Amino acid sequence: MPIVDMNDQAELQRYKDFLATSPNRKLTQTVEWGRVKSNWEPCYVYVTDEAGQIEGAMSILMIANKQAGGKKLAYCSKGPVCDVHNVALVKRLYDEASDYLQQQGAFVLRADPEVEYTDEYDHALREAGFTVRNKDVVGHGTIMPRLNMVLDLNGVTPDNVDELMMKFRKNTRYNIRLAKRKGVTVDYGKSQEYLDAFYETHKAMAERQHITYRPKEYFERVLDELGDHVRIYLARHEDDILAGAITANYGDRVWHMYGGSTNVKRNLMPNYLMQWNMINWAVETGKPYYDFGGIFEADPKDGLYVYKAGFTGGVTEYIGEIDRVFDEDAYRKYNEHMESL
Repeated sequence: MPIVDMNDQAELQRYKDFLATSPNRKLTQTVEWGRVKSNWEPCYVYVTDEAGQIEGAMSILMIANKQAGGKKLAYCSKGPVCDVHNVALVKRLYDEASDYLQQQGAFVLRADPEVEYTDEYDHALREAGFTVRNKDVVGHGTIMPRLNMVLDLNGVTPDNVDELMMKFRKNTRYNIRLAKRKGVTVDYGKSQEYLDAFYETHKAMAERQHITYRPKEYFERVLDELGDHVRIYLARHEDDILAGAITANYGDRVWHMYGGSTNVKRNLMPNYLMQWNMINWAVETGKPYYDFGGIFEADPKDGLYVYKAGFTGGVTEYIGEIDRVFDEDAYRKYNEHMESL
């Protein structure tokens, strides 16, 4: 069956084994990620080769959307897990999922793989019948930012990691060293004490920036479900916790998932030193990339972009969202709402 039967433990384990061993594996494509996003409905789809071996998979999460009239968004976050440049294989995966998703009331199947944009790839997807959303999308119109800030660590080892710092922008190097000089320290853990401390930094940052934030129970699920793939990092000075982050090590990268900082001693630049420690985790474990997460616009007036660019030097442009539309009216209303945010 192309749709995993969640009651068939052997089939589910086979699916999970493929995801865990694929060179294109992504944390957001795991079954465990589906349990983190507990308010979404999971659907796990795969296709096999002539020998019956799985050669592609899509971990899809569905949620009803008010703007789409209650119809469901079916979202394959950072997937599918396969050679995404093999457009015929990608199309087979969408074909396998489509009937089931329509039966469940989905108005679109959307994926946004972490693969760089090229005109050739964009053209191939459109020729195959996909609706592709990238350069023509305005504002925050995509679920995840299409511009990502990724630090290339290929060739970096613990023995030469100090040479990596010399590639950072001058102010970034200065702030890392300032934090060290002023006595900021960074450590990591996964205890309730670490989670509580991180949550306070995350909440303080959100309130300072007037943005919403998730309940603590969400982060508890992150720790419970993702296990040794995640760490909580804390930056401290004397008796004060200044900054925190939840970071994941999976597949080809370490990914800075969630962050925060308090309103005290911000002049000590704790986030810079914390990032440097997390980058070193990627280097120590042989990961070729460190992912700072995305931005919606490479605006030199935007502090977040400037901060991340100080490490990466620039942006990585992904292909965007690859859609198969089931209900044009619901799709249009949903996209219009997203682009208005």
